Amino acid sequence: MKLNNFSLRTRIFVTMILLVVGASILIAGMAVYQYREEAKDYHEERLERKEEAIKEHINYVLYETTYEVKTDKIPLIFAREIYKIAKVHNLQLNFYDLEGRLLKTSKASLILDSVPKQLDQDIVNELANDPQKRVVLTYNNSERNFQSSFTYINDRQAKPLAILNLPYLEDDDFFSEELAEFLKRLGTVYIFMLLAAIVLAYFLSKYITRSLNAISQKITDTRLEKRNQRIETTEASEEIRTLVDAYNGMIDELEASAAKLARSEREQAWREMAKQVAHEIKNPLTPMRLTVQSFERRFDPEDPEIKNKVREYSNTLIQQIDTMSSIASAFSNFADMPAQQSEVLNVPKIVRLSLEIFNENRIVFQSQEDELMAKFDRTQLIRVVTNLVKNAIQATAHKEEPRIVVTVSDLGAEVEIAVADNGVGITDLNAPKIFEPKFTTKTSGMGLGLGMVKNIVETYEGTITFTSKPGQGTIFKVIFPKN
Repeated sequence: MKLNNFSLRTRIFVTMILLVVGASILIAGMAVYQYREEAKDYHEERLERKEEAIKEHINYVLYETTYEVKTDKIPLIFAREIYKIAKVHNLQLNFYDLEGRLLKTSKASLILDSVPKQLDQDIVNELANDPQKRVVLTYNNSERNFQSSFTYINDRQAKPLAILNLPYLEDDDFFSEELAEFLKRLGTVYIFMLLAAIVLAYFLSKYITRSLNAISQKITDTRLEKRNQRIETTEASEEIRTLVDAYNGMIDELEASAAKLARSEREQAWREMAKQVAHEIKNPLTPMRLTVQSFERRFDPEDPEIKNKVREYSNTLIQQIDTMSSIASAFSNFADMPAQQSEVLNVPKIVRLSLEIFNENRIVFQSQEDELMAKFDRTQLIRVVTNLVKNAIQATAHKEEPRIVVTVSDLGAEVEIAVADNGVGITDLNAPKIFEPKFTTKTSGMGLGLGMVKNIVETYEGTITFTSKPGQGTIFKVIFPKN
């Protein structure tokens, strides 16, 4: 899993731990490298110092000897002295002639075979080309490092007399012990630092992300439909303050936009309502105008049927006035939110009571229980049932065998009221608009019934749904909680 998939707090924590661990590994590696370099330099310098001291000792022996100082006399000159020199300086000595043949060695005769009898010709040639040069070769054997130096020893006239070979075993036990002790102490220090880094990283990451978490929570809680709180902070970094200022600016703009949107929606709603009211009022005004005009043209005080005509004229006007009154009542009822006057009702009883106002043989009532108690407003429940049944009656008006089934069911914690009919059904085109306040497929009416029903049901935390097949019928289902 990538580190980017973790939270910022986790990434800060892990990064700090990795930095401490990485630093400890790097310092330990550098320490090992430094110790090895120091050991290498120490052995090279020590070999060189021993070589100078041994050469001084050899020159003293050559100066004091009674033998003729020649190459072939080296075994005689150093017959005994070579062992003294080796013991004093604690180092093996080998003498070779100028051609690279072994002349004398301080090594015991029992292990003499381990000393090369002939030097490599490259070494001989390299020394011959530069008599002042010293050749140092390094060997590895059984996890031990060996150095072997080759240099000329000169006679009293400073002419090359023989080749001095000093095999040197590098003893790194002291350095290894020092390195082990250093790494042990370093490990102890870094374990303490790692624990301190874990604690520090935890609190530091918590401190850094605290403001971000607060901002994140505020952003999550931001809603267009409510008043959002600004973030007030005094102890924050410059970056956090910039983010807070951006959020507060966004909240101010959001509130201004929400106010404009609400005002625009209210204005649009009033416009639509005004258009709908004007449209519905014009419908009865037109026949009223035509009736008045017709009566005015045909009015004759001498007509023996004048009383019947006035009565007919009055009934027509009263009918249209009643229509206008029902329009006003419908809009008033829709505008009023249902009051939360919850009371414990026997739902099957109230539904059966609602159906008694319909003198229709086509309506069938069914209930699983005779008594099913739920909290609802009595008047509003009757309005829900009567509106759904009215729609079902109108949908089955042209059916030869109309049938409407009203069912009350117990769903455990909820109550379901279903109104099913075998009417004309609802087309796919009209289905999305069926609950819009001003939508209707009838030639008369305001189209407020289903919108009002939905408003009532949702006020009591319920839902209203429907399924329909054009030409076969529709089923409306209202579900609301018992408590």
